[in-house]
Amino acid sequence: MTLSLSGKLALVTGASRGIGAATAEALGKAGAHVILTARTAGGLEEVEERIHAAGGSATIAPMDLAENDSIARLATAISGRWDALDILVLNAAMLGTLAPVPAWDSKEFASLLTLNVMAQQQLIAMFDPMLRASADAKVIAITSSVGAKPRPYWGAYGASKAALDMLLLVYGEEVARISNIRTAIVDPGATATKMRAKAFPGEDESTLKSPSVVADAILNLISQDFPTGHRIRVAG
Repeated sequence: MTLSLSGKLALVTGASRGIGAATAEALGKAGAHVILTARTAGGLEEVEERIHAAGGSATIAPMDLAENDSIARLATAISGRWDALDILVLNAAMLGTLAPVPAWDSKEFASLLTLNVMAQQQLIAMFDPMLRASADAKVIAITSSVGAKPRPYWGAYGASKAALDMLLLVYGEEVARISNIRTAIVDPGATATKMRAKAFPGEDESTLKSPSVVADAILNLISQDFPTGHRIRVAG
């Protein structure tokens, strides 16, 4: 049976490429109206065109989530047009430089935490009223295994993902009994993305699963009545 998200509103961050783009397209194909955000307007336009070509609908909102007031402005614009947000996919993130802990650049680490953690908290905070207004809201965060298991030189990125995981888990517990919001964490595993290519230069991309596999797993998760705090790792 094909999942129908007709009448649902979804917001996907980091939607101009990779897992974010594939997830936005999967949600659009399933019938949701998808709001796409990322810094790259051209990439967002390409994703929007593919969604429309597949019979779906989308709205693009090019912006840097780390900029002051950008998320508040986005929330104001969206809440002025729609009453509820049914799906929020927290995908936007930066890898940063892979380096031993003593060698971290403090400015880069601050930028990484700003996007990977603080912006995610702001997205939850600004869209909490719209999520509470939904009859069945799902908040999905894209994480990494390095957030749970230490890996040399991956400390900065891993620390940010560990913080994101805790942020989402705590939020899920806070709203579980007073709303219809459910949270879940998705670890995509090794996937053919530009971030992966940056981390593993020279790796044979053909040995990795495509972002569409992760997108399908997210779509399948959204179709389920999962308990808040649910976590999956995408195989393949």
